[in-house]
Amino acid sequence: MTDRDTEPTSPAIDPQSVDPDVAARRLAHESLEKDDPTAWFERLYSAAEDGQAVVPWDRGGAHPLLSDWVQTAEPDGTGKQALVVGAGTGWDAELVADLGYETTAFDISPTAIETAKRAHPNTKATYQTADLLNPPTDWHRAFDLVVEIYTVQALPIALQAEATKRVGEFVRVGGSLLVIAAARADDEPDSAVEGPPWPLTRAGIDAFAIGDLRLIQLDRSPSPNDPALYRWRAEYLRD
Repeated sequence: MTDRDTEPTSPAIDPQSVDPDVAARRLAHESLEKDDPTAWFERLYSAAEDGQAVVPWDRGGAHPLLSDWVQTAEPDGTGKQALVVGAGTGWDAELVADLGYETTAFDISPTAIETAKRAHPNTKATYQTADLLNPPTDWHRAFDLVVEIYTVQALPIALQAEATKRVGEFVRVGGSLLVIAAARADDEPDSAVEGPPWPLTRAGIDAFAIGDLRLIQLDRSPSPNDPALYRWRAEYLRD
């Protein structure tokens, strides 16, 4: 994890003049060069906290595809537990908690977690810092609903298989997993993708369905901001 007091800093980012995606990629590649592919999350959230960056995926509300799923599926979380992976500033977790789930939301960035707590002072969710690639052991098959939005794709392709496996392991028997991710074609070579993000192929989506965790619903829809870009929404059930 990056130590803000000792880690060498990059030149300041002017959020008004720099594309947020470009700034995020720069931080990510600096972390990759140091062989620390997840350190950039804390650096980005810290820069945003200081007013020197914008978090590209902080929408100021729950993801529209999650909101649409909630309206369609009408899940009842009463007496159930949910986990939100890569919670960021907490908007998705707040929606899940409002459904009645006892909701745990985690992020590798301590600054993101503190920002989420401040943004939602009356939250019903529990926010905590944790690493998807090294999660608490008591989370194994512990949740009735797991929500993963844009987290696996924010990791380098070499780490995505392990991250995908970890996400699936959170789902208990009878539980569901909802994955939302940017999509790319299976025939697009990894070398052609300049991340982050590193969008998921159909094979990447299918990779969540291992063992007794099976894919039950898959939608591929264009982004409202750019019809040339597509997004996956996949739902899985553990039998």
